[in-house]
Amino acid sequence: MRIKVPEALTASHVKWDGEAGRAWSAGLPALAERYLEEWDLRLDGEPRHGVVSLVLPVVRADGARAALKLQPVTDENVTEAPGLRTWAGDGSVLLLDADPATGTLLLERLDADRSLGSVPDVMEALDVLTGLLRRLVAHPAPEGMRRLGDIAQGMLDDVDGALARLRRESDREWLRRCAGVVAELVHEPGDRLLHWDLHYENVLAADREPWLAIDPKPLAGDPGFDLLPALHNRWDEVVATGDVPRAVLRRFDFMVDALGLDRRRAAGWTLGRVLQNCLWDVQGGAGELPEVQLAVAEALRTRW
Repeated sequence: MRIKVPEALTASHVKWDGEAGRAWSAGLPALAERYLEEWDLRLDGEPRHGVVSLVLPVVRADGARAALKLQPVTDENVTEAPGLRTWAGDGSVLLLDADPATGTLLLERLDADRSLGSVPDVMEALDVLTGLLRRLVAHPAPEGMRRLGDIAQGMLDDVDGALARLRRESDREWLRRCAGVVAELVHEPGDRLLHWDLHYENVLAADREPWLAIDPKPLAGDPGFDLLPALHNRWDEVVATGDVPRAVLRRFDFMVDALGLDRRRAAGWTLGRVLQNCLWDVQGGAGELPEVQLAVAEALRTRW
């Protein structure tokens, strides 16, 4: 079976990395062939892809189904293999092999066609996601992980530059408010192993368990920093309730109670995540803060 790189994946790499991204994408077939040979794998279906990675369904020499994940090494994914190795399949996809030099991973095969986003009842989906998060953050972060304290301090260092780019005073006030919260918490960043991107589409159906988490960006920190993706994903369902603050707080309080977190601290680190997303948007050229992030921040005012 000939390996064909999806055009959308190439376009994504060109968007973010220009010609270097195009060159990396062009080299994907040869990279895949290398690991198919080195790890004695056989292709077993059509490729899948996200924004960054190409995932090939494969079969190992022992007949076990697996997935070969190919991705360029970045600051975000350099800790993926160590994180998965620490979890050892406890709530997460199981790591079977890895090459840190290229970022290539061999993972257990999950059902790519069935994510937690397909569960109609969002609170039922949130219950599953929160149960997985409870298991993930039960693990202390191993040595070598990025640390939330460093990331938070980096955010604070970027605030002044972002303030100068914002057009609305209300946005500048929200950015200052979120930064003030992070400044209070930055010296107590926590030491749990966080997923950093645990939302409904990053939980897939599996064989050995009903659901497992995929695609982590692991770091060491406070579990409160892992709540936001579940709050602002499936946002249409939040809006459809007719009471956005109440719907946001329903999700937030559910997760905080299930995880046994300090409510104020969890709200603070969630506002820290809002700050991070807003800074990324401004650094990407936006002159206004995203409405969804502001809506989440507004809802959490009563919890901080």
